[in-house]
Order: sequence, then structure tokens, then C-alpha cells
Amino acid sequence: MQARQLPARHGVLWLIAGLQLFRRNPPLLTALTFAYLFAVLFLNLLPFIGPFLLPLALPTITAIVASGVRALEQGRPVTQVALLHGLAANRIGLLRLGGLHLLASVAVLSISVLIEGGPQSLASLEDADPAEMLGMLARLLLIAAPVLTAFWFAPLLTAWDGVPALKSVFFSFIASLRNWRAFAVYGLAIAVVGVVIPGLILLVAGSLSPTLLNVFSVALRMLLVFVMAPVLMASVYLSYRDVFHAVESEVTPPSDA
Repeated sequence: MQARQLPARHGVLWLIAGLQLFRRNPPLLTALTFAYLFAVLFLNLLPFIGPFLLPLALPTITAIVASGVRALEQGRPVTQVALLHGLAANRIGLLRLGGLHLLASVAVLSISVLIEGGPQSLASLEDADPAEMLGMLARLLLIAAPVLTAFWFAPLLTAWDGVPALKSVFFSFIASLRNWRAFAVYGLAIAVVGVVIPGLILLVAGSLSPTLLNVFSVALRMLLVFVMAPVLMASVYLSYRDVFHAVESEVTPPSDA
């Protein structure tokens, strides 16, 4: 697979394009996003097997949602056939990719526990002050960053392009490194839109009126859940398309038959 190296501005363009897709069909993109979140929550809450089953299933779930986003972009009906495109032919690769994801998740958790001083430190997280909690989350993100980059594109490379699991992880990691500037801008844009701007709005509202603060707090939460989350979900597909299939729109869409 040949990964393009994109300019940094694409990090913002992915969010803008995701918002455009959302405006095209808000109910559909919201439904896809909530289906993804529900599947993740349901698997994670299963007793004993949930935390192990979730990493195994996550590549397949990601590919299903991305297939719906791709169908929406291409103007095709989001049917069951469209959602499951490529899954049957590459089910073994996706299962192996899920296994790699499980191993990587266990490794990240183990390293995090060692760094934080053992399981008791994680158990006392609820009692930690905000600064300490942010520090722990920052360290966890730093540890998990290689895994995030390795599996960002991997599910779609395996499901749609038939790339074997180990190769898809490698290609995803290299493609993410080649486009670190775009991803840095992408993360910064998410922080500005999802944290900085809402924080400033709440700060101003709180200085004016407690009632106004409550109103804006509820409104911003709704906006983040029902708009920002679907836009982020769409941006995963859009980043894959731009990095690996820049001429996607010039290719004949796959048939639903």
C-alpha cells in the first residue's frame, strides 16, 4: 500500500468534510455513531469476557461503521449489504487484527500499571485531584499513542483492501508517522472545538448568570454528543480515503449486489 503524505491543513479538512457529511444526512450519521458507541458499551459491560471481546470485535465494528459513512459520501443506500461490504471475504484477517488489538491493549494496560506504581494507584484514581488525574491520562495517552497510530487505518486496510492483519498494522503505523503533521493539527482542532471553545463559552455564561451556565452546559453537551461525535466518526474514514485512496471519487463505487 502506498500512503500519501498530506499537508498539515488536512487535519482541519477532515473535520470540515466530516461536518459536510453530517449536514448531508444528520440522522443517518448519528445513528451509525450511536450504534458504534452502543456496541462498544455493550461488549465492555459483559461480565468477565467483555474487556477481552471488545478489542477482538473493534476492527470489525469500525469497518462496518466506515462502510456506512462511505456509502453516505458516495450517495448510495446504506443497506445491510453496503455495511457488511468486504467483511465476509476478509473475516479471518479482521479476526487476526482483533487478536493483535487485544495483545496491544493488554500491553498498554500493563505498562500503564507498572508506570503508575501498581493496580492500587489505578484503583485510587477516583480520589485523585484533577491535576494528578490529568497527568495520569496524559501518560496513558503517550503510552497508547503507538497503538492508536498502528490501528487507525488497519481495520479499513484489512476489510476493504484485503491487507493481512500484521501488514495493515505496519502500514497504518507508517502512514500515521508520514502524516504526523496532519494528525497533530487534527488533534489540535478537536481540542479547540471540543474543549477550548466550550470552556470559554461556559466561563462567560457562568460570569453572567448561573441559569445561563446551566442552559449552555446542557446545550453544549448535546452539541458534542449529537454533532461532534458523528463528525469525528466520519473523519476516520475521510483520513483513510485521503491517505490511501485520494482518487476514491473517480473510482466506480462497489456494487451492493
